Amino acid sequence: MPKMKTHSGAKKRFRVTGTGKLRREKTGLRHNLEKKSSKVTRRMSGTTEVAKADVPQAKRLLGL
Repeated sequence: MPKMKTHSGAKKRFRVTGTGKLRREKTGLRHNLEKKSSKVTRRMSGTTEVAKADVPQAKRLLGL
């Protein structure tokens, strides 16, 4: 059987932690930042865990 290829878009968006959980960047920090308050932009910075419902599909795309 041929090897399964990792989805190029998924590998750029998700990181696997040491315990096997999936992390992702928060959305909303690409454009229109001038009209967003500092409070909002701070909240959107950093990473968060992938939603439980999305984990199986994300793992499949990453080949895990």
